[in-house]
Amino acid sequence: MKYIAANFPCWTRRAALALLLGFGLLGPAGQAMAAVCATDDTGEEVCLEQPARRIAVLSPGATELVYAAGAGEKVVAVVSFSDYPPEAKQVQSVGSHTRLDLETLVALKPDLVVGWVTGNPREQLEKLRTLDMAVFSIEPRDFEGVSTAIERLARLAATDQAGQQVADEFRQGMAGLAEQHADAEPVSVFYQVWDEPLMTVNDEHLIGKVISLCGGVNVFGDLERLVPRISAEAVLAADPEAILAGGMGEENRHWLTRWADFPALQATEDDNLFFVPPSLIQRPTPRLLQGSRLFCEKLEQVRSKRAAAQTDGPAAP
Repeated sequence: MKYIAANFPCWTRRAALALLLGFGLLGPAGQAMAAVCATDDTGEEVCLEQPARRIAVLSPGATELVYAAGAGEKVVAVVSFSDYPPEAKQVQSVGSHTRLDLETLVALKPDLVVGWVTGNPREQLEKLRTLDMAVFSIEPRDFEGVSTAIERLARLAATDQAGQQVADEFRQGMAGLAEQHADAEPVSVFYQVWDEPLMTVNDEHLIGKVISLCGGVNVFGDLERLVPRISAEAVLAADPEAILAGGMGEENRHWLTRWADFPALQATEDDNLFFVPPSLIQRPTPRLLQGSRLFCEKLEQVRSKRAAAQTDGPAAP
């Protein structure tokens, strides 16, 4: 059974399991039913002989998703900056998401490796596959993708009930936020995802979708790349009504300082320079709901200022 599960495509394994069970060669039927399968975000179907018991997670965002799926106690390896939930910081590190310590990772004998589609070196993930390790790659690109990632991870870890609850809470929370802001007045927005080089997001990026959900209009939404590089001159020319930035840390607002030096910029003139903790908005995890609420609150502040200015009207001559 182990050879079949490790060396044949998932559909072949299923057929073989059914055949062996039919001939009475597997023993108790429960052994066959223990096999679990799920499709990852590359379209690959990953199957395990039994639910995962030792999980290696290769990005901070994936770490959060595995814990959200209720499988935190099964995590035996993480990478640097896996800082949430706090207990993840106590787990053995196997390098960074861009350079894995394969020797240490292999020695930990994970039965499931959770990778990040665009964040991990492809050649290292392929090396793990040649060692017959099950690699499940994720990278949610929309709100529903966050929920389904949790559900699929929970299926592979046999923590379905816990994962389903978190997935449903996130799904319902985002839907409620979208309904709340469905008729909000537009606010032109520049979101700064990095400082040097200066970078933003387009409308296809998950943060771009948060901007739209909150009634914002991304001034760089039409750019082709998900995370395009831009110039300060381009920001000045776009003249957004609000600028939001994540910075390098949870309390670090210094990325907004440069825009305060441009008093003619509408966002600066109206004091609409806002900090959003990056872990809440830049990781596609359940905490994105908290980050989205905060993002929407900032845009509501812009609308309130705008309404107050319109009410006050021009000063008397």
